[in-house]
Amino acid sequence: MRLDKLLANMGYGTRKEVKKLLKTGIVRIDEEVSKDPKQHVDPEVNIVTVHDEPVEYREYIYLMMNKPGGVISATEDEDETVIDLLIPEDQVFEPFPVGRLDKDTEGLLVITNDGKLAHHLTSPKHHVPKTYFARVSGMVSEEDVEAFRKGVTLDDGYVTKPGELNIIEEGETSQIELTIHEGKFHQVKRMFEAVGKKVVYLQRIQMGELLLDRNLEPGEYRELTEDEVAFLQK
Repeated sequence: MRLDKLLANMGYGTRKEVKKLLKTGIVRIDEEVSKDPKQHVDPEVNIVTVHDEPVEYREYIYLMMNKPGGVISATEDEDETVIDLLIPEDQVFEPFPVGRLDKDTEGLLVITNDGKLAHHLTSPKHHVPKTYFARVSGMVSEEDVEAFRKGVTLDDGYVTKPGELNIIEEGETSQIELTIHEGKFHQVKRMFEAVGKKVVYLQRIQMGELLLDRNLEPGEYRELTEDEVAFLQK
């Protein structure tokens, strides 16, 4: 890897800013001053320091966000995106949201720059389960539980894979949890529309074995632990 790319990826500035930094002579490779932005280094072999402080290189970043409503699950948009909520030190890794949550949907969102992991989590062939909490206008019944278990027909004729619907509280506005194994466009909302009901609030609370950290307020995020990354890679 080129030295200027390594330093830029670790948040020491743009490539142009890094070149200016190198000219000052404060960057060393294995204790030797380097001013050459094109010099190649191996982060696992060479010790790179700036102001005598070691540069701890890492290739990937793994974040869990409690996505707030009103924010777009994208890297760029005219409206505020989940990437806009990250601090600059995390944005330098050029991460992206894994899959999408609707603008008004809250909850668990994984943000990473690991394309292999993202493909694993979103590929239809892996069927990674996703669990949602929802408030639904209308009395959700055992008939709905059975219908979801069999799969319901959406407005475009698609029949969903079986979903596990758990009724938490019945009423004019019911509270439920639903686990699905696919990710069609607006799927949870459309599944309830298929049985004559309307989702009025939706929050994703689990993806695979990864649970939403309840200590995260909407808009907050943290790095995933090694165990949590391992959960997602299964």
